[in-house]
Amino acid sequence: MSTTVETASSAVIVAIDGPSGTGKSSTSKAVAAKLGLSYLDTGAQYRAITWWMLTNGIDVNSPAEIATAAAKPVIISGTDPTGPTITVDGEDASGPIRTQEVTSKVSAVSAVPEVRTIITDLQRSIAAGAVGGIVVEGRDIGTTVLPDADLKIFLTASPEARAARRSGEVKGSDLAATREALIKRDAADSGRKTSPLAKADDAVEVDTTDLTLQQVIECVVTLVEEKRTDA
Repeated sequence: MSTTVETASSAVIVAIDGPSGTGKSSTSKAVAAKLGLSYLDTGAQYRAITWWMLTNGIDVNSPAEIATAAAKPVIISGTDPTGPTITVDGEDASGPIRTQEVTSKVSAVSAVPEVRTIITDLQRSIAAGAVGGIVVEGRDIGTTVLPDADLKIFLTASPEARAARRSGEVKGSDLAATREALIKRDAADSGRKTSPLAKADDAVEVDTTDLTLQQVIECVVTLVEEKRTDA
């Protein structure tokens, strides 16, 4: 079944924030594909710069070293929701950025203000260039990156539900350990001084704990369509 791509006149910028395991990526990609919008996974960009730091011998426990190196890698994000891509210095990074090593270090790297400034500027330029509209997902999109987004959505879910989903994505993972890791990441992301994970005052909160992925997608699609109608 083909999806009719909307015209530029109905272009809309959608910010979807929330912690890991809420269904953010799956929802964002599906909504963008269904409505003919571009898609940007901002977390992948922070993972990409973290991976670059690790592979280039930067001490990721040293904010000063991270800050000095932050502008060096060239990160390019493809915005097709049916096949999003990310390269670092021309190399496909879509696989390497999902390793446990990167996952365990990304909060520390992304907390460095110089990193956030560079990546935020990159994200804003991508959103500005999406003539047909875009769904941008992350942790500080509605509050910091795109505070003037047409629609802001904040996905939540219980730690138990999030851990179960994340464990289902990673074979052989321990549910209790996954839950502990998610809570630790939440604390790091919510507590950082620069652009913390937070719900924008004008964001619509959607609790996905008891919803199927399809129900979440339908909910967000409806919100976007309502916003387009009001525009």
